[in-house]
Amino acid sequence: MLDKVTDINDLQKRARRRVPRMFYDYADSGSWSEGTYRDNTDAFSRIKLRQRVAVDIDNRSVRTQMIGQDVSMPVALAPVGMTGMQHPDGEIAAARAAEKFGVPFTLSTMSVCSIETVAQATTKPFWFQLYVMRDREFAEALINRAKAAKCSALVLTLDLQILAQRHKDIKNGLSAPPKPTLANILNLAFKPQWCFGMLGTTNRSFGNVVGHAKGVSDMSSLSEWTHEQFDPTLNWESIAWIKKRWDGPLILKGINDVEDARIAADIGADAIIVSNHGGRQLDGAAASIDMLAPIVDAVGDRIEVHFDSGIRSGQDIFKAIALGAKSTYIGRAFIYGLGAAGEAGVTKALDILHKELDLTMALCGETDIANVGHHNLLNPPSTARKTLQAKSATKRKTPAKPKATAARPTSRKQTSAKSRAS
Repeated sequence: MLDKVTDINDLQKRARRRVPRMFYDYADSGSWSEGTYRDNTDAFSRIKLRQRVAVDIDNRSVRTQMIGQDVSMPVALAPVGMTGMQHPDGEIAAARAAEKFGVPFTLSTMSVCSIETVAQATTKPFWFQLYVMRDREFAEALINRAKAAKCSALVLTLDLQILAQRHKDIKNGLSAPPKPTLANILNLAFKPQWCFGMLGTTNRSFGNVVGHAKGVSDMSSLSEWTHEQFDPTLNWESIAWIKKRWDGPLILKGINDVEDARIAADIGADAIIVSNHGGRQLDGAAASIDMLAPIVDAVGDRIEVHFDSGIRSGQDIFKAIALGAKSTYIGRAFIYGLGAAGEAGVTKALDILHKELDLTMALCGETDIANVGHHNLLNPPSTARKTLQAKSATKRKTPAKPKATAARPTSRKQTSAKSRAS
């Protein structure tokens, strides 16, 4: 069924045909004019690569590490709300595909399948993404549930203190529960495979919230709770509160500004994700790939810098790594695969990205992802590509003191290929 699929765009077309419009549009849309949403992908096309020839490109490897954890390629599945509405039990399908492929899966707070349900369906630890709610008891309970499920990292989203307007969601009547408009009912009539699949699962609500948050016993009470609970008072002191309650690796998602990156490094997080929420929050914000190099220059020697927003190919991954990202995250790229064909579709998306990354690396004259850098770009940025020294996977990092403990940036020319290998 997937033999003729050659790229992520093919998976997107299949997902659009199979997934009900309101849920497809939820994942594949941006805020307001969707200018930043479009620019996230367009900005990658402005980055040109250096083609190299007559180089021994045998025995290649794209294996690396993220926060001390081995991964088969520099990719993690990003947290995506309502993944279980793209395909029945979608979070389970995506988590299993990621586990088999050897990359991290990040479960969203606003997932359909609960933390416990996904943990029971998988054999290896996954990551959990936290939205900080006004109800701090609920937030703390989520952290404790993630610990109990053996989640190996906490991804704290910082750029959703308040929800931006997404026109498509309003026009489609997306709510909790969804509005049964005539247009939606007619659209569902043309998605029989999705409908039958949803009839075969009990996971149809927000599993981490319903039955766990105060006053949320069913879907009818969820919508009001959600709008009230996203916390506009979230600040850097809130992160310190979370760090005290989470004793594992902490990753801060939603950094798209150099000043915020410096603060994040000061606070002692293990990694940051350069991201503008896929263009779903501040329309008019810079494309995240345009902010990556300046952020790496500012903090790349103090904290792991990861990248998210706009990746649709292995070449995009390569460009992000060349600009200084330690690793990347995919959201829509795996969601298209999930909507197209469930777990097999997610695996297909990962296969496509892996092949594209490997071939791009070879055609640029590289054999190890650890050696990719500014020298692979036709017009490299003037900023420095600073890198964090490798740390033990079992040793927790001590929060950095600004200006006192920052490691000296290491030039790629000064570092041997052997020491750079993951």
